[in-house]
Amino acid sequence: MGQRRSNGRNVWRVVSRMSIGLGILLVVLGIAGAAWNFLAIRHDRQANPPPGHIYYVSGHAMHLYCTGMGAPTVVLEAGHGEDFTVWGKVQPALSRVARTCSYDRAGFGWSDAQLGERDAIHIADQLHALLMHADITAPVVLVGHSAGGLYAQVYASRYIKSVAGLVLVDAYTPNPLPEPPFSVALDSHSDAEFAWIKATVALGVARLIGQCDAIPAGMEAYAGWIKASACDYPQLDAYVREDRALGDSRREGAGIKSFGNMPLLILSQDTTRPIPTFLSGRITTKDWQQYAAAHGNEQAAYLKLSPRSRRVVAAGSGHYIHYDRPDVVIRETTALIGQIRSDATAAVADKR
Repeated sequence: MGQRRSNGRNVWRVVSRMSIGLGILLVVLGIAGAAWNFLAIRHDRQANPPPGHIYYVSGHAMHLYCTGMGAPTVVLEAGHGEDFTVWGKVQPALSRVARTCSYDRAGFGWSDAQLGERDAIHIADQLHALLMHADITAPVVLVGHSAGGLYAQVYASRYIKSVAGLVLVDAYTPNPLPEPPFSVALDSHSDAEFAWIKATVALGVARLIGQCDAIPAGMEAYAGWIKASACDYPQLDAYVREDRALGDSRREGAGIKSFGNMPLLILSQDTTRPIPTFLSGRITTKDWQQYAAAHGNEQAAYLKLSPRSRRVVAAGSGHYIHYDRPDVVIRETTALIGQIRSDATAAVADKR
């Protein structure tokens, strides 16, 4: 009996020591992973400084990247949790038509995080202040994707004399769409899931499995900037803050009834396509069809916001039209710019 007790204590002692050793090993690996991720980001940022200029808005750095020449200036508003690099397939081409600017919202890319709410009104006000600092005072063509489309609408309603035209690239609508496809498609997460995602990024796990080096096809010219901004875990805090403010942003967008006679271009994804690959097995065909019908109706409802509105469905495209069909974004935005220029020429002629 005494021998069995002694053996039991020995086994428990070995297990305890192994557990402590494993715990120490995990801590060491965590510290090493975090250091690796931190040093990799610092290296990539030093090797790839941001293009364009840094302006200080209310004492906080904001990054603006303008290329090309010609009025009206086009301002690109990225989607939820994204920075200026998402416009890499669009900005170079539009720059051959007009001056084109992309930027990083507060907390993303090379723009400092800012205190206060992250709803559409506050985001619009910060963009307006940035444009004033950059001496972009003439009316602009505002192009917004996804949540950026919602922010662009609020901007246009608050600064209507500063906007010559509006392009909504599969923009969020004020009305939430049916569950579950919409929440799955937007990768909605709970607080616990956000904490887990942030931990995997901060500890270098995401970098280990290659998520920090993924470059979308056709974006190779932006590869250095994409890598320099990827897996910078503090940006996840900015993402969460915008995510939590989406309800307020939708309510602010719902209050917009008209943009007057402003030219309005609505670019919508192709909801007639089959269930996207990344949703396959996660939702049913019926769910997808329900979502697609609701999404199409909401996109069509934007036509009521201006008598000079026009909607184009990008055939074969998913939510990221500027990735899947950049040619549609470029072609249709260029046509809108031409329309605005013709209006300006006619107005000048009428005054003579």
